[in-house]
Amino acid sequence: MKLVECVPNFSEGKDATILDAIAASIKAVKGVTLLDVDPGETTNRTVFTMVGQPDNVVEAAFRAIKKAGELIDMSKHHGAHARMGATDVCPFVPVSDMTMEECVELAKKLGKRVGEELDLPVYLYEYAASKPEWQNLAEVRKGEYEALPEKMKDDYWKPDFGPQKFDAKRGATAIGAREFLIAYNINLNTRDKAKAHDIALDIREKGRIKRDAKGKIVKDAKGKKVRTPGLFTHCKAVGWYIENFHKAQISINLTNYKITPAHVVLDKVRELAAAKGLFVTGSEIVGLLPKAAMIESGKYYLKKMGEGAGIPERMIIETAIQSMGLRDVAEFDMDSKIIEYAIADKGKLADMTLTQFADELSTDSPAPGGGSVAALCSAMSGALTAMVANLTAGKKGYEAHWDVARELAEAGQKIKERSLQAIDTDTQAFYDMVNAMRLPKKTDAEKAARHTAIQDTTKNAILVPLETLEIALDAAIRAEKIAGIGNANALSDAGVAAINANAAAKAAYLNVKINMSAIEDQEFKENILAKAEKLLNKVDTIALAVEADIKNRV
Repeated sequence: MKLVECVPNFSEGKDATILDAIAASIKAVKGVTLLDVDPGETTNRTVFTMVGQPDNVVEAAFRAIKKAGELIDMSKHHGAHARMGATDVCPFVPVSDMTMEECVELAKKLGKRVGEELDLPVYLYEYAASKPEWQNLAEVRKGEYEALPEKMKDDYWKPDFGPQKFDAKRGATAIGAREFLIAYNINLNTRDKAKAHDIALDIREKGRIKRDAKGKIVKDAKGKKVRTPGLFTHCKAVGWYIENFHKAQISINLTNYKITPAHVVLDKVRELAAAKGLFVTGSEIVGLLPKAAMIESGKYYLKKMGEGAGIPERMIIETAIQSMGLRDVAEFDMDSKIIEYAIADKGKLADMTLTQFADELSTDSPAPGGGSVAALCSAMSGALTAMVANLTAGKKGYEAHWDVARELAEAGQKIKERSLQAIDTDTQAFYDMVNAMRLPKKTDAEKAARHTAIQDTTKNAILVPLETLEIALDAAIRAEKIAGIGNANALSDAGVAAINANAAAKAAYLNVKINMSAIEDQEFKENILAKAEKLLNKVDTIALAVEADIKNRV
């Protein structure tokens, strides 16, 4: 599922009434979770962190900017932090299944709407910047709120959206897109802040001031201090002492964990600390972070141990937690620290026990139904493939197949995860279709809107099981591969993986067909049916061949 984070900063850090009103405007938008509200009295500024599906987050951000503009008066604002508007900045950050390009488009979409509907000057910054120099927020905000009257007379400062005029009450707003920032601390077995800071100078991007053999600061021809770059880009770091923990920490901001991940920095710090006679006792994640960051770290340490990553994602994450010592100074609860888990629906069908799911399935409620069962079958197929692969990798006598088996184990886990998600997606698609049918139909306009909604939700109710069909084909292919090379003692399990893939495909196909009669778009019907039949035939052919082969071998 696509998830985006949005982190608007508002120029108010003292008045709880104003902050509560802004928070309420965000919470009123379905599909958005307000993760954190962090006010600062000295800065007179509050950072809100929300996450959700892209269009919903844009709507929530728009409402929050509107509310802030109504309640905050910049002509009376004073605070320690740089600022130029009631909503000072509003960046979009990719979390899950989102590209930076998509976040840039969200920034432009919000900026256009704010400029047009709220008549507010908007500047795009960082990845969304319309000018290279505006990639730097400090440049966009140069002179702050007080400089806006003169800026609005200069063509260079023409906003990307909205009017080029000074708004004394609301100021101006910067909307942009940036990478996720991970606040990460590494703990040392010393109380000496200087020792921690010395390592921080080695690792941070801007490094340290260069000195000659006599310890004198080196300067260039213009008299500017020369710096020796640090080891990592997208890394800011300082050393400090934390009284509560009775130890020094290296406090790090990783501004692009995809380029400079926490585990790589940690291992280098362990090496640097050891050379100085120090020991890293563990580390700490401040705030929340994307699941992908923890999965990457877990896989890194599994590889170092010579173990495969074809295990459940929570086990991969637990490997990262233990390997990085993330419980050294505070509890690390993955359900509250990882964004995707923190905002997950707690009433999912996929989280039920087998008995609960079967009981729910057996009632007179039309959902969950065959579509969710189809997804469950493909989940079991992927899980069985992963199981046989894990029983093969590392086992004596199968050395020639270890690498392939590990790949199949990971593939099986992905099939399982996608399928488990589809269990709930299928049921939701049914309820969306029912809700469309319940829309009012008194006026011609209402009838037209209802008709369009029914067609759109019915198409979606077809596309969901079609995706399950596609997953089933992937499951059948993987089952066939592991059946050919897998541990002979688990051969029957590989056969059951193929059979379940076939059951998933046949069940999903029926759920594609049953809703086709309501679709008026003939081209859609013909294309989807042709694709579904082709997928079904491929799965059936593979699965039956695997079943027959294994019958002869067991």
